Amino acid sequence: MALLSVNNLTKMYKGQTTTAVSDVSFEVNEGEVVAFVGPNGAGKSTTIKCITGIHPFDAGSVVVCGHDIKEDPIGAKMNMGYVSDDHATYENLTGYDYLNFVCNVYRVPVNQRRQKIDSLAEMLEISSALSKQINTYSHGMKQKICIIAALVHSPKLWILDEPMTGLDPRSAHMLKKLMRSHCEEGNSVFFSSHVLEVVEKLCDRVVIINRGSIVKTLSEDDLKEITATSSLEDYFLALTSGEYRPELSKSGE
Repeated sequence: MALLSVNNLTKMYKGQTTTAVSDVSFEVNEGEVVAFVGPNGAGKSTTIKCITGIHPFDAGSVVVCGHDIKEDPIGAKMNMGYVSDDHATYENLTGYDYLNFVCNVYRVPVNQRRQKIDSLAEMLEISSALSKQINTYSHGMKQKICIIAALVHSPKLWILDEPMTGLDPRSAHMLKKLMRSHCEEGNSVFFSSHVLEVVEKLCDRVVIINRGSIVKTLSEDDLKEITATSSLEDYFLALTSGEYRPELSKSGE
């Protein structure tokens, strides 16, 4: 079952003569970790912002758990959690106050909030900071509070834009465990990343975008075939530089 369906998504920014993303289509199925990779400027963040309803788009559709983002934006957004690449928060609030605000937005029952917040904070080793104002946090701590905010309402679809940025190795390891355990509970994860070693080890499928268009979707079997003789990094660099040769992979078309 697809928890996210993106069909023929096209976005052009005002004042531009070319599309930022063009005719982009892919799905994220229940129980999958799917990576979204591409060079800088390829259209990853634009696509993610269209999926999450931050940016309007010119053509196509985005459906989250059966809710069209244009026709039923509240229904779509209630089923997703989003970690942006700029950890935007209300920085004058304490961590607890901010997370309670997020719980209000997503209608998390009051009697369930504290246990959920404390459990995630303990996993991410940020419990002692929750009573402090967010403007005192380091970059990595702000990333952690955004991760908790994206999970506190137990979304079916978890979307992350460059989530490893600013995290120390221990926290990055815990985030990867959280991503996998989220899917094991019947949910899905869709994330962008430049860290191809993480993508290679963590993901069930990989969607590759270049110059605003999807150029390849790799299944788990495709990934195994590629990494048996080379690496995802080599494959990606050849594909996005225009030097891709079919013998690098017999599948993944």
